Amino acid sequence: MNILQINSSARRVQDGQGSWSTRLADEITAALRASNSHGSLAVHELAATPLPPMDEAALGALFTPADARSPEQQARVALNDALIAEVQAADAIVIGAPMINFGVSSQLKNWIDAIARAGVTFSYTATGPVGLLKNKKVYVVSTRGGVHRDLPTDGVTPYLRTVLAFLGLTDVEFVFAEGLNMGPEAEAAGIASARAQIAALTETTTV
Repeated sequence: MNILQINSSARRVQDGQGSWSTRLADEITAALRASNSHGSLAVHELAATPLPPMDEAALGALFTPADARSPEQQARVALNDALIAEVQAADAIVIGAPMINFGVSSQLKNWIDAIARAGVTFSYTATGPVGLLKNKKVYVVSTRGGVHRDLPTDGVTPYLRTVLAFLGLTDVEFVFAEGLNMGPEAEAAGIASARAQIAALTETTTV
């Protein structure tokens, strides 16, 4: 099993403290690797190495023919090419997705924008768009300071379900850790619930 882990919190994990989305994503990856002894692991810590946004320069590079690109444009496209290749090679993708102002972090949005490319990870057809990333399992850890699951204030889950399915990633499991800023008891309950979800999802995952 080749695993790709995307940590998108603005907070890093240091000495076992910091981002809960990253720590719980680490636990999913560890469980997957424990039951699948073969394969590779690639981890992106987007707080440490942020990806550039999809700006005018990036669009200019992507829409310039390969043989006409400047060195800067070549480097910009090569970065996205490498990220896409990682997704294509992965059997399982683990995403740490903290809720930031009711949506995903800018770090995660930049990664999604980097891997979403027409003709490569999705295509437009006469009957509509078709995702080209097939036969992959996705685990999303969504941490929240309050309680938002199944409520209109949850902008993370519907967005990620939509954009991942657009790319062909339809086998998606969400792990929710909520109430993390509502006091020590609520935080402990939210983490315990998330860990129970992780155990249930990973105990039978083998390749």
